[in-house]
Amino acid sequence: LGNFASGTLLVFFKPFRVGDFIDVGGVTGSVVEIQIFSTILKTPDNVRIIVPNSTLTGGTIRNLSAEPQRRIDLVVGTSYHDDLRAVRRFLEELVKSDERILDEPVPVIAVSELGDSSVNFVVRPWVLNSNYHAVKFHLIEQIKLGFDARGFTIPFPSRDVFVHHSLGQNSLPFVNES
Repeated sequence: LGNFASGTLLVFFKPFRVGDFIDVGGVTGSVVEIQIFSTILKTPDNVRIIVPNSTLTGGTIRNLSAEPQRRIDLVVGTSYHDDLRAVRRFLEELVKSDERILDEPVPVIAVSELGDSSVNFVVRPWVLNSNYHAVKFHLIEQIKLGFDARGFTIPFPSRDVFVHHSLGQNSLPFVNES
């Protein structure tokens, strides 16, 4: 009965339609069919998933295709030794050079964090929903290639280990005197 009631609510309120790309209950996919007891999704890797309607109405539904525009959210780390102005200039030029990136809303490129191992920039351009993945993948690749060409460093987490020695060398248990 719960699935039937949920199916009725889905038909009445229409939080998504056939063809929409949704994320619900830990499952992401395109809506193939909305039935009275369940909804059928097809994942990006072409797996068909049947989700009980009570799961859909009992949780948060993220409709990723409902709006015509979507923001790409990237975090790009650079070394503390790199010239931040040059990194920002490169990222701005990269975003401006891609015709698929919209002028409005204005893309955001800003230092967001002084991290443990890197200075982190956010790169947040807006694109048409249909271009989201293609532009995101392209930007990630071009950022890496551009960093390599300009000598910028994408750091990885590291730790410095300092060993303090206060005992005489002969007093260490692992020193072999022979």
